[in-house]
Parts: sequence; structure tokens; C-alpha cells
Amino acid sequence: MNIRRLLSRINIFATPPGLTPTQRQNFFYTQMDALGVGLVSGASPFLAVFLTRLGGTNFQVGLLSAMPGFTGLVLGLVIGRFLQTRSNIVPWYSRVRLIVFSAYTLTGLMALILPQKATIIAMLVIWALASIPQAILSVAFTVVMNAIAGPEGRYTLMSRRWSILGITAAVMTMIAGQLLDRISFPLNYAVVFLLFSMGGLVSFRFSSRMQVPPLNVEAVGDKTPLFQQLKQDVRLVFSERPFLAMSTKRLIYIFGSTLVAPLFTLYYVRIVQASDAWISAIVTMQSFVLLIGYTIWTQQHHKRGSRFILLSTTLALALYPALTAITRLPWMLVIYAGIAGIFQAGMNLVFFDELMKTVPPQHSATFISVDQSAQNALAMSAPLISTSLSNFIGIPVALGVGTAVRLVAFVMFWRGKEGQKPVGSTVEEQPQPTEEDEKPSTD
Repeated sequence: MNIRRLLSRINIFATPPGLTPTQRQNFFYTQMDALGVGLVSGASPFLAVFLTRLGGTNFQVGLLSAMPGFTGLVLGLVIGRFLQTRSNIVPWYSRVRLIVFSAYTLTGLMALILPQKATIIAMLVIWALASIPQAILSVAFTVVMNAIAGPEGRYTLMSRRWSILGITAAVMTMIAGQLLDRISFPLNYAVVFLLFSMGGLVSFRFSSRMQVPPLNVEAVGDKTPLFQQLKQDVRLVFSERPFLAMSTKRLIYIFGSTLVAPLFTLYYVRIVQASDAWISAIVTMQSFVLLIGYTIWTQQHHKRGSRFILLSTTLALALYPALTAITRLPWMLVIYAGIAGIFQAGMNLVFFDELMKTVPPQHSATFISVDQSAQNALAMSAPLISTSLSNFIGIPVALGVGTAVRLVAFVMFWRGKEGQKPVGSTVEEQPQPTEEDEKPSTD
């Protein structure tokens, strides 16, 4: 596919044909929600950077990444059961996202009024509290997006949503980098967090208008004791072997990803000694190319199927931390980030689609909460493991450990059957964006 043809395919503000009026509205609201999320996402890469520049230790930086995982692990199954019994899950999705984004506003205010040491503690307290609505959001997001897209539209809806989010986040991150370089510390971070958190209002305005059917009518009003409900949920999940197989391999890969997540910030600041402008360029590049990546992988799914995407993206991204660890030049890190962003787009799509293929639609909140609980266990432990390990073996070697874990997961996918089409079937066709279609689509 040449560049001109590729660009003609990129139409993120296009609604697929054949949708009902409600589906078209949902599609539009989903994309506008992504725009609001993208505005806030321009500030998110700088939370850990701000904490590091304030003088936060490796452990405190790891703790910032780990806290949502701890909360999600403790509350995950209860959240899943709670959402499973809601007749309308959309208000929970929209409201808790607004609460999470309000944490950026509070962080900005604390940066204005507190001394540096106190700001470190205040940040950790704010984001510890925000981890509760964040745990609800992690389950509600997947359930709502799947209910809107359905089996036939996951690639189309999510590729366009994440494209809008990616391009918006890229632009906002670039702006954030310029603001941070031009305003004195710590006022620069306060301005960025306060200004960008306004995107939460855009997200809330549109996400609260989505309309999805009840998850499981039978579950609404269920009077069974909570502990008994949770036992039934766990038994149900363990009876679905395809879900367990896909989720286990995916979680091993995610473990490798969460190991290296806080190390990238530490590596850029302490090893490369990159300026905020260079860090902004790295993050901007990775976000910007998602727009191209989602278009490419949606087309590849149509032509080659899910397995090709699954294996190629997991292998390429497994090598990314190792390449970073042997590089000291910021401009090369920008190039690596761009290449990684292309493959990240494909992995986002295939992980979401393959997991949802194994989830019974009427029990989606239950299954997603179990998967999220396992992810949260990793999100809680992996950053603390990697940042502590980096104190003994160094940040570059710790990045290599993350690469090794990702490669193990890749081999498991390669030897498994995930992404294969059923015998005798053709590659499932997804609605493709056309030049005539008009309108929308990580979180």
C-alpha cells in the first residue's frame, strides 16, 4: 500500500454504513469522549516525570504506577459484581472518569501551594484516592466499548477511537513539552495539569449520553449474598477455558510491559538526561503514529487475520525495551518510539478483540473484572519489582528483564492457537472506513 493510498484510507471521523440511529449516536459520542480523554492524556506522561524532578525516589515513582493495581486487585471482583447488576452502566463509566481526571486538577493545585517535599506526599495521596474510581473505570470502559461495538465492529470502533485519542494526545503532549520548557519549575507542571484536566469535562459531556442495553437483566436485583455471588462468578470464569488460555498469555505479556513502564521515565531522566522537550517528543511521536498504525492494522486484519497481527506486534514490542536500553541519543529514542507506536496500535486492537471473543456477552462485567483483577495484581507488583531491581542491576539491565518476559509470552502465543480462524471459515470482514463516511474513533 503506497503512502497516498494509505492516507486516503485514514478517515477517523467516519461512521460505518448500516447503523441504527442509536448506534450512530453512540459511535459519535464514543469518538468525542476519546477527544476529551486525549486532551487529558497530553499531561499523563509527565506525572512520573514531575515526581522524579521533585526528588521522588525510584520506589515512589514505582508506587505511583503501582497504586491503581493494588486498589483494583482488592476491589476488582466486587466492582465486577456491582457493575454486573447495574441496569445502566454508562453513568458509572462517565462519572468515575470525570473523578479520575479531577486528580490532575488537584495535582496542579498542590504544585502551586505546597513545597516540593510536601507535594510528593500530596501527589501520592491524591492518586491513591483516585485509584478507586480508576478501578471502576477499567472494568466499565471495556464493557461499554464492547456493548457499543459488538463482535462485528470492534476493530472499526476501537481503531478510530484510539486514533482520535492518539492524535489528540500527541498534539497536547507536544504543547505540554513546550509549556514545560518555557515556564519555571514547578509552575510549569501546575499549568499543564490544571489546563489539560479540562478535557475531563468534554469526556463527561459526551460519554454520559451513550446508550447501551443492560448487561444481564437476570442479575439486576439479585438478592444472593455477595460472598456467594463471588464464588459463583469465579466458578463460572474457570469453566471457560478459551478465556483462561487467552487471558493467561496476555497477562504474562502485560507483566513484561508493567515491569518496564516506570523504567522508561527513569531511563530518560537519569541515564539519557533528556530535557522535557525531548521526553515530550518521544511521547508525541509514539502517540502520533497510532493514527497510521490503527489504519494499517485494520487493513491487515481484513487481509491476513488476527494471528498475523498478534504474533508480529508482540514480537516487535518485546524488543523495544532492549533497544531503548542500548541507546543514549534522544533523537534515536524518538524514532524507536515511532516504530513501537505502530506496533502498539495493532497489539491494542488484537488483545481487545481476542479477549472479548472468549467472554460471554451476558457476563462481560464479571469476566472483565476477573481479568482486570489479575492485571491489577501485576500493575501493583511489577513497577515496585522493576524499580527496586534497577537499584541493584541498573535501569538498562532491568529493561532487558522486561524484554525477556515479553519474549516468553510471544513464544506462548506462537505455540498456541489464539487468533486462528475456525477451520473452513474465511477471514472475518470488518466494516471498513470509506472516503464518503463521516464521523468518529484506549483508553
